[in-house]
Amino acid sequence: MESKSIMQSIAENIGKVMVGQSGAAKLMVVCLAAGGHVLIEDVPGIGKTTIANALARSIGVSFNRIQFTPDILPSDITGFSMYNPKTGEFEYKQGSIMSNIILADEINRTSPKTQASMLEVMEEKHVTVDGVTYNVPEPFMVIATQNPIEYMGTYPLPEAQLDRFLMKITMGYPDKEDEVNILFRFRKTNPLDKLSPVADGKQISELRRQVRDIHVEREIGDYIVEIVQSTRRQEHVLLGCSPRASVYLMRAAQALALYMGRDYVVPDDVKDLVIPVLAHRMILKQEAKIRKITAESVLSGLIKNIRVPI
Repeated sequence: MESKSIMQSIAENIGKVMVGQSGAAKLMVVCLAAGGHVLIEDVPGIGKTTIANALARSIGVSFNRIQFTPDILPSDITGFSMYNPKTGEFEYKQGSIMSNIILADEINRTSPKTQASMLEVMEEKHVTVDGVTYNVPEPFMVIATQNPIEYMGTYPLPEAQLDRFLMKITMGYPDKEDEVNILFRFRKTNPLDKLSPVADGKQISELRRQVRDIHVEREIGDYIVEIVQSTRRQEHVLLGCSPRASVYLMRAAQALALYMGRDYVVPDDVKDLVIPVLAHRMILKQEAKIRKITAESVLSGLIKNIRVPI
């Protein structure tokens, strides 16, 4: 099965569960192929956990769900060393992070200290416990969900951790027709229970290798960097996007090109991904927040003023 077919079959499999969320499913598959992590933010009841479960079940790899609560400890995630009196040595006890796909459910309901324990594994794909490094299995991906920070009992994710997510996706309420379809799709059984894998770990690892081989013209690279650097010069932006954002935007564009069946990136690949890849990395000034100016609106405006390579 060719790469385009694998990626689109995963998105279609997610669509067997999620109604009216083909765009979100596509972005999640692109993020998976790019080797990144995804943050899904929206109000309760939209289907954040369901779409994350659907992606995990579409791939025949190990999966673990971590329900983040205020009392969860960093060692619950990364693991810890326990003394074995029989051998007289300390043995590593794996934490819940040791799986291919991790669903970090309601990640902003736990303390900043526990949130910070995810930084190393999301960037380096290993954890360090008592000075010893342990690799997580490959392919590895974190799918995190969170409620908007205005909701009670939430702790805003630190900027360093937000920057580790390749994309942030918001799903939004379904329209009336889709909501009626949701009623009847879940009327008798949960369609998640019948979902079968359509890809395996080796295929995902191969997808990630192929993504890196997708051709990117120098002009496209200049276009990406110009967009990212422009975020640092905007009137309403306190902190723009870092060079890591440029790397992530190019990698995501390569993955989208592969999804579309091309071996090269076009400007539209970049434009389609600007908001999901960059918006969550920007910090707006307080007066901008008061005026209800969003990172998404800033990005939509600046991209219109940047010359698109032909």
